[in-house]
Amino acid sequence: MIKQNLHTHSIYCDGKNTIEEIVLSAIEKGFTILGFSGHGYNRPIDDYSMTRENTKLYYSDVEYVKNKYKDKIKIYLGIEQDYFGRNFVNHKFLEYIIGSVHFIKVGNEYKPVDLSSDVTDYIIKEYFNGDFLSYAKLYYEEVKKMSYWEEVDIIGHIDLLMKFNDDEKYIKFNNYDYLNIAYDCIDTIIKNNKIIEVNTGAISRGYRTSPYPHIKLLEYIDKNNGKICLNSDCHEKTNLDCYYEEALKIIKQCGFDKMMYLSDNGFVLQNINLFK
Repeated sequence: MIKQNLHTHSIYCDGKNTIEEIVLSAIEKGFTILGFSGHGYNRPIDDYSMTRENTKLYYSDVEYVKNKYKDKIKIYLGIEQDYFGRNFVNHKFLEYIIGSVHFIKVGNEYKPVDLSSDVTDYIIKEYFNGDFLSYAKLYYEEVKKMSYWEEVDIIGHIDLLMKFNDDEKYIKFNNYDYLNIAYDCIDTIIKNNKIIEVNTGAISRGYRTSPYPHIKLLEYIDKNNGKICLNSDCHEKTNLDCYYEEALKIIKQCGFDKMMYLSDNGFVLQNINLFK
């Protein structure tokens, strides 16, 4: 059986636990594969990404636990690279990369899409004249561009802009115009052979009641033969497998019969019934 999480944050960025604490929790929870994905250096745009010094310590710490616990769990060194932090990431030592859009650029300003409901309200009102669809179009255009980047393996939480829309305060999840914008982005991701992440992170932090991407998008991904993997976007060791059982049910209900896992030979497509 395969139990995997490739989206994991530690004290080196905005996580709450040390690398080793997370590994021990993963072993206790029965994980067979654990990937660390600290936020790649992206300062001064954001202050939770790893500093240059923390990045060195992060690399060293992950290598240490890889060797120490090699008989108990397979550990991989990755990074979550933000769209605006591409030029700061050294890919030499990395085994995989999650590409994510956390900010949009409006004029000369960088605005976070996932900071808070109040901030999202302000951005839509002040920079898009209250037009959520214009906001969504800019966001998804950035995600599309990232899918062309050769170094990126996984596209993270593709509908992150909907983090504070669980009650559909901004737009209905099945809004025709919104879905067409998102579908166009998904088409580009699939065309570029990237893996789309099913991410339960916002559930563990109380922002959503279902994973990214929304079920309407998941159904479209399956219909168009997109590749997926399941991640928890863990910022605290207790949430390593948050909502995994429920997410697997949703994934299967959407029609998927296979998911991707990371091996020493790269990403491999495997029968979904082998995942737990």
